[in-house]
Amino acid sequence: MGAFDVSAELDQLSRTGTVFKESAILAGVYLDGQGTVTDPLDELTGLAEAAGVQVLDKIVQRRRKPEVATYIGTGKLDELKTVVDARDADLVIFDNDLAPSQTKNLEEVLNVRVLDRTELILDIFASRARTSEARLAVELAQLEYSLPRLKRMWSHLERQGVGGVGLRGPGEKQLEVDRRLAQKRILDLKKNLKEIHVRRQREVSSRKNSSRTVSLVGYTNAGKSTLLNRLTDSDVYVKDQLFATLDTRTRRWHLPNWGPVLLSDTVGFIRDLPHHLVASFRATLEEANQADLLLHIADASSVDVHEQIDAVYQVLTALGIREKDTLLVLNKMDAVDSDVLTMLLQKYPNAAAISAKSGLRLETLAVKVSDALSKEFLDLTITASVSNGSLAAMLAKEGEILSKQYTDETAVFHCRLPRYALGRLQRIPGITVHGLPEREPEKW
Repeated sequence: MGAFDVSAELDQLSRTGTVFKESAILAGVYLDGQGTVTDPLDELTGLAEAAGVQVLDKIVQRRRKPEVATYIGTGKLDELKTVVDARDADLVIFDNDLAPSQTKNLEEVLNVRVLDRTELILDIFASRARTSEARLAVELAQLEYSLPRLKRMWSHLERQGVGGVGLRGPGEKQLEVDRRLAQKRILDLKKNLKEIHVRRQREVSSRKNSSRTVSLVGYTNAGKSTLLNRLTDSDVYVKDQLFATLDTRTRRWHLPNWGPVLLSDTVGFIRDLPHHLVASFRATLEEANQADLLLHIADASSVDVHEQIDAVYQVLTALGIREKDTLLVLNKMDAVDSDVLTMLLQKYPNAAAISAKSGLRLETLAVKVSDALSKEFLDLTITASVSNGSLAAMLAKEGEILSKQYTDETAVFHCRLPRYALGRLQRIPGITVHGLPEREPEKW
């Protein structure tokens, strides 16, 4: 037997192998109060298509409580079996989170592979992860999901384990070896991601000391990347599909009548986002965690816009960043009937309605962002000697110079500066500052 590669063998532990180019029947079981929208399987359809799955048919059942053994009721399971056989489907995808025993029982009846909602999302994330950080986060989420679902999968462990210090020795079952190796890998991944998280915190904090930060959050496919590109003349990848991008992108945005700010795009959220992914992507979401302002981008054209807004707030709460200053942005206003848009603005009176694709009303958004950030900024008038050549550079770096006047001996700057920059001003000799809160003009 050749050398044993733990990481390669662990890849086989996950049931979240690719479903690209397979055909599927979608199924959803909805309890009281769930699945109340017109097409409750619409989002699962989008997820399946994002994973490259061909959707052949859909089956929905409404129940007071799930069937213990199979989640779906017996009669509906027979109907599902008939459809699977008739359409020659490769797999069945449930819009529910299934217990390992339920998945096993369903596969025995249907004779095809069965995936639940979490497994499908993990498959999409695995196919979209590009950076090493995203790959580590996805691998961790997959292993944590797969751990209670381990099967006898490894050919190199067909024989019983070999004894050793701290091991059970002969007689140890293959499943126990699988589980222990998976747990060891999970610990390693958590350690690596924690180190990345700490490093990301330092990086974001260092940028925060020099620029204000604005982070785009929102439901997946709401138009965050399109807005980032429009505001910053960037070329971040954009596609009309769920979870088109997973990695955080940060660009400089010159905010009119304000100055430069850092604008970050983050991974999109979704209803019932698997908690494994929420935990694994904490480092990726550090931009949102430390942002001065969150722009919550919502798809105003979606029939489920209210549910999507609530879902984003639930994820933000789970991340511990719900209390941050947040500006709701109703995107795709050009795709919404005027009466619907009016009702949305009545429900969310402080929101900004825009179209990132066409650029409609982005000026209004800029004003609202400037107003929100101004809570932490001061409009100051600073008088200094014309010989102080470094002052103008410092003011432009820390904030924005709104106007400037020169005489033979003095330079007067009207500028907007963050409060934290006052400490730097205090260290500059020979300047006079007007506009300090509740204080007389002060000469330093």
